[in-house]
Amino acid sequence: MPQHTKYQNVTKELGGKLKVLRTALPDVVTQFNALHQTAVAPGILDAKTKELIALAVSVAARCEGCVGFHALALAKLGATEAEVAETLGVAVLMGGGPSMMYSAEALAAFREFNAI
Repeated sequence: MPQHTKYQNVTKELGGKLKVLRTALPDVVTQFNALHQTAVAPGILDAKTKELIALAVSVAARCEGCVGFHALALAKLGATEAEVAETLGVAVLMGGGPSMMYSAEALAAFREFNAI
């Protein structure tokens, strides 16, 4: 079995913690999950575009878990590294230096999940 890399570990560990949170706050977690599914569902914008936006916001908000989960979603949706990189450029514009650091992390996360 291959060894998990950083963002695989981040999402796996956080996934377990989210299961515990679901037990403590079942209605909140259920409603959040419903909101998530509704927000990223294809509409005028396709799911990949919405996930690219979510990745940019994750970087600007400096949310490591969000970066991991949205990078994973983008890898599953067939995003290209060029699409992710261009999205991260907009995140850097909006978030400055800290977003530059998180962009490096987001690209690493995408590459990690895209290699699975």
